[in-house]
Amino acid sequence: MTAARQPEKPAFRRLLIGLALAAGLLPAAAADPLVVNAGTGLALSGYDPVAYFTNRRPELGKASLEITFDGAVWRFRNVGNQLAFKDHPDVYRPRFGGYDPVGIAHNRSVPGNPLVWAIVGEKLYLFYSDKDRQAFLAAPTPTLETAERRWPEIQRMIGR
Repeated sequence: MTAARQPEKPAFRRLLIGLALAAGLLPAAAADPLVVNAGTGLALSGYDPVAYFTNRRPELGKASLEITFDGAVWRFRNVGNQLAFKDHPDVYRPRFGGYDPVGIAHNRSVPGNPLVWAIVGEKLYLFYSDKDRQAFLAAPTPTLETAERRWPEIQRMIGR
């Protein structure tokens, strides 16, 4: 792992994000904890976040098309996707930072798998398993309402 991808201390990361938010340098969504591959430092394990929306499937990004945002390295399939993400990261970043909304609804922080996903209401959601994905798709509204209510507490637990 390169020095740029060394994991940060959670408290230090929260301090930096808090200062950036206070200065108006980051959108509020950046405060959400983000699932990052511990071995590589990559968000979405290197999958292009824009491809979920444009190609309706996960596609690996290229090492030559990386940007660092929100404490993680994001990869993209092409320059257009990279620019779209730079302009609107809040649109393409997975909701709940990539944590499984079904897990969150059950008061657990469970990292989602970038290969088990759904787009609902213009937001990308990642799931731990296909079983969780199917449960979510069967009743997304009540699951999301519960997950949204529980997310602030889950965020505090993740940040410890």
